[in-house]
Amino acid sequence: MKLISLQDVSVSYEGVPALEHVSLDLFSDDFTGIIGPNGGGKTTLVKAILGMVPYSGTIAFAKGIGVDDGTIGYLPQQNHFDRQFPISVTEVIYSGLQSRKRLRFRISHSERRKAEELMELTGIRPLADKPIGGISGGEMQRALLCRALIADPQLLILDEPANFVDNKFEKELYDILASLNDRMAIVMVSHDVGTITSYVKSIVCVNRTAHRHDTNDITPELLTNYNCPIQLISHGEVPHTVLKRH
Repeated sequence: MKLISLQDVSVSYEGVPALEHVSLDLFSDDFTGIIGPNGGGKTTLVKAILGMVPYSGTIAFAKGIGVDDGTIGYLPQQNHFDRQFPISVTEVIYSGLQSRKRLRFRISHSERRKAEELMELTGIRPLADKPIGGISGGEMQRALLCRALIADPQLLILDEPANFVDNKFEKELYDILASLNDRMAIVMVSHDVGTITSYVKSIVCVNRTAHRHDTNDITPELLTNYNCPIQLISHGEVPHTVLKRH
């Protein structure tokens, strides 16, 4: 089922184009990796879908899904929480139940259980009552993942979710996302092409324009054809990056 359809979407910042004439469909069973060069418009694409930046063109949502009702979960690239604000990890997670349409003042028993299960899943259950000023960046990222999931979204959008997390949790994170894909669509922006291709089902190359490729097999020809100038990572006994011949 088609969840979101973008038609001829363009975004500019102070007259400088960030996205140009993007047409793209996202589906209910997607586990899609968004890749591209720095400054190519990956985060802008996500923000346009979420209604966070003005755009021209059309973004249409399937019936029953929207940016204001909890059906889309979002983990931003950088969090903007004031780390001095007196709020606990659990309260951060509960904030994912709020929407621009409706304020929530009561948390149900099932929602409390859901928060506990998510904290257990991400390994932060012992931090439940800890103020956010006393946790690490990686722990905060896990809390924000729980926040994005607490409302049981139909679509989860993540912008560089492995930022700030250690190598151990990075592997766990991708395994968690793979299991979540059984019940929700996932769209993930990442610069770590070599890792995400082991998990995603499709690739969207973004460099002002966007091209969907319905496989996780990334080749130099694909990147060239889709104007996606990024480095390829080669796996082996000794970690190394494969650069273009020069």
